[in-house]
Amino acid sequence: MTPPTARTWSKQGRTPVVVVRGRSRRRLSVAALVCYKPGERSRLIYRPAPDRRADGRKSFAWTDYRDLLTVAHAQLGGPIVLVWDNLNTHLTGGMKQFIADRYWLTVIQLPAYAPQLNPVEGIWSLVRRDLANTAFADPEHLFAAVRRNLREIQYRPGLINGALAGTGLASITVLGGN
Repeated sequence: MTPPTARTWSKQGRTPVVVVRGRSRRRLSVAALVCYKPGERSRLIYRPAPDRRADGRKSFAWTDYRDLLTVAHAQLGGPIVLVWDNLNTHLTGGMKQFIADRYWLTVIQLPAYAPQLNPVEGIWSLVRRDLANTAFADPEHLFAAVRRNLREIQYRPGLINGALAGTGLASITVLGGN
């Protein structure tokens, strides 16, 4: 919940100060799909996961990615070509078996350390920029701000197209977590 910082303006001689009441080790994990289908608007599908989950995990498990892909397949109504990074959760045995058992799912692995090829990184950049210089009162305030920001991006396909165009990957579905 430590706020990201960004440049800002103020009156001469008055340095702007962001007051943070305390530090917290709580975090919010979000998995997202940036989807493109020729002839249709680009889409963003996401799922947040607070770190205080019933199973004790602080990040997404392969089963969470599996569930997100299943929901995306139902929403998109067709086969998915998935391009994703080398996150260890994406490479687990359970995830590999899930992929192998789905005729509608083709996976292409990004090279190591290639965030410039992942359009979801462009989405995270937009979210971080919007949240910069915000001191969150509590975890729920952070969660609400992230959800609101992602929802706004969902309704602005131009932003999603910009994230896709920045990678050169314009005809695929991409999954990334952060």
